Parts: sequence; C-alpha cells; structure tokens
Amino acid sequence: MKIWVDADACPNPIKEILFRAAGRTGVSLILVANHEIRIKPSRHISFLRVSPGFDVADNEIVRRLEAGDLVITGDIPLAAEIIDNHGQALSPRGELFTRDNIRARLTMRDLMESLRASGIDSGGQAPLSQADRKTFADQLDRMLARHV
Repeated sequence: MKIWVDADACPNPIKEILFRAAGRTGVSLILVANHEIRIKPSRHISFLRVSPGFDVADNEIVRRLEAGDLVITGDIPLAAEIIDNHGQALSPRGELFTRDNIRARLTMRDLMESLRASGIDSGGQAPLSQADRKTFADQLDRMLARHV
C-alpha cells in the first residue's frame, strides 16, 4: 500500500501526522501538488509536482493509483473516483469514504454547491480542530495496522 496525498489543500498538521506515520511504518508517502511543498527528508516520503490546472493533481493520483492504495483528500469527486478504482480514501478530518457513503457525500456536495451558486451563504467548514486531528490519526493508524 502507498499513501497518496492531494497535497494542494491538505492542512499542515495532517501532513505532519502523515510524515510521522511514514517514518514509523515505512509505508511510501507521496504528496502531489501543483506548487512546491516542503517535505521531511525521508526515503519513505516523496513529492510529485504537477503542472498547474484544474484537477491535474487529482488526475495524476488516479493515473498512478494501485488497488489498495490510500488517498488523503477532502475532494469528494476524487474520493469517489478512488473508490471506483479500488483504492481507499480518507479525508483530512478522518472520515473514511466508502462505497456505502460516497454517493450521499456527492449528493450533499452538489446541493451545497447549488446553494452557494444561488447566493446562499452556507458558512463553510469549521477550521481543523484538535479533535479532527485525533480522529484522522486514529483512523490512519487503524488502516495502517491492517496493511503493514
């Protein structure tokens, strides 16, 4: 299993958790972004810079994904594509996307996008909390324990 990170929007505290996990377990961690990202020096951690553009990083992750790989992303359409390609998707807040919940998440995302487009302020997502970080770290540890 490799861990791919949709790194353009991944919060730094989540990247730190991932750096520590890669060092601890030896799992390959690849951050993908269209701008420079600082990574910890490690033989288990790498960075793949893609050209700027809409969904370029997402498309590169999908292209390189192998069955069973884990992708860290808050992008619901990308998560759906990962699941369709036999990968696993985990949000930076620790929500595991599955075949059972991804369609509902896509529907909710589309609804919220429609509301925003019509001028309704949905307030946006709350800042990443300490509880979110713990939830993410716990879920990541469970997933790594099954695959390492």
